[in-house]
Order: sequence, then C-alpha cells, then structure tokens
Amino acid sequence: MSKEKEYEELIVQGVVYKTTLTRKFKERVKWEAPNENLLYSIIPGKIIDIFVKPQQKVKEGETLLLLEAMKMQNQIRMPFDGTIVKIHVKIEELVPNRHLMIEIKPKK
Repeated sequence: MSKEKEYEELIVQGVVYKTTLTRKFKERVKWEAPNENLLYSIIPGKIIDIFVKPQQKVKEGETLLLLEAMKMQNQIRMPFDGTIVKIHVKIEELVPNRHLMIEIKPKK
C-alpha cells in the first residue's frame, strides 16, 4: 500500500506552488516580528552602569547602559526618541543572551 502524498500550497511572490513539506518544517517555531519597544541583550555579559531612570525622556543615540562582554564594554544606545518605561536589570547583574533589559516607548 502506498501512502498518498499530501501537497501544500506555497505562495512565493504571488505565484502558487504545490509542494510537500517536511515534518520538521511543519513543527518549526513560527517567526514573529521583534517588538521595537523591548531592548534585549545581544550577548551574555555583566551590567556595568545604567545611565537612565524610568519615565526619563531620551533622544536617539543616547547611551542607556554599559554591558561588559568578553572584556569589552558595549554601549547600549537608544534606537529612537522616546521614554524609558521600565528597567529590568541592575548594576553588576549577569545577563544571558536575549535577556530583556529595558522597555521603551516611542515619542509621539
């Protein structure tokens, strides 16, 4: 007995293709667009200093905190004009990769 293949429709640039999908592909973790208002660590490290406070208005490019990783101090800067909502880290705290550090709100 042969098992009949199950075809899926896949749309690429407006063209519809019929194909089979692997089990691994079907069970993958779905991609979600990142939330621009949440700043995560991009590398594991230690918080050296924090230069902002909650409810503080900050301009694009201003340094928010220093993250020491691999004997280098990385400046985490404000990506756009806005306000600090909440700080989720403390000085001397060791943070893993993808750890939420700061919540921000864009300027209206």
